This record gives sequence, structure tokens and C-alpha cells, in this order.
Amino acid sequence: MQHLILAIALLFSTLIFSQEPEKTNLNNSKNITVSVVNALSDVGKVHFALYNKENFRKEVLQAKSAIIKDGKSTVIFENVLEGNYAIVCYHDENENNQMDFQENGMPIENYGTSNNALSFGPPQFENSKFEVLDKDLTLEIKF
Repeated sequence: MQHLILAIALLFSTLIFSQEPEKTNLNNSKNITVSVVNALSDVGKVHFALYNKENFRKEVLQAKSAIIKDGKSTVIFENVLEGNYAIVCYHDENENNQMDFQENGMPIENYGTSNNALSFGPPQFENSKFEVLDKDLTLEIKF
């Protein structure tokens, strides 16, 4: 009996969380076009991650990957609601789907953030944040 109750509860929670957002929210959503413009090679892909302040570097709101052509890689984050966000991206040259680091913790692969805010240590939300308001955005990130 407990298994049946648990299964039903799980089913309802899945249905609740898998429902589409309200149409009013989608009507207010915007697209963010993001390009890395200075990749050193066309080998591999660029992985992009969109975050808000609460989940920065923990849980991705949206993730995209794109090939590189002539040093440029572009993705579009769709249906983004108004608010503050940050984007972190890296050049996955060996296509192992993770950012590689040296033994001392320094990154081997190039990376960048929105606002081109690079600093010593991991990226910080406050330095990388931008605001989505009433129109679509286009951002360029440099490694």
C-alpha cells in the first residue's frame, strides 16, 4: 500500500513539474543570442550555460552547445523571463563534456562569462550578470 501511495505521489509531482509555463509568462519571455567570437581553433565545441543568481554555477537553467566555425560559436537561449542572469561558457576542445584543469586548479581550456568578466578564481555572478527586460539581447563573449 505504501508503494502505491508513493507511486501516485511521484506521478502527480512529475505532472505538476512537467507542465508548460503559463502562456502569459511565455509572452513576456525573450531570446538571448550569445556568441563566442575569438576561439583559438575550430576543434571541439563551445558549451554555454545560463544561470540566475540563486543557482549560479550549481544548477543550469538552460544549457546549449555549438560547433565553432572561423573562431565563432553562437547559441540562442529561448523563452527567458525578465530578470538578472549570467552566462558561463568554455571551449571543450577534446569534447569530453567537461572543463579540464591542470593539477594546480588552473583551467586548461579557454572559458568566458557574460560581460567578459574574467578574474582570478572562479567566475562571480555579480561581475557577470546582465538584465533581461523588454527586448531580445545579443551578447559577445571573448575568451
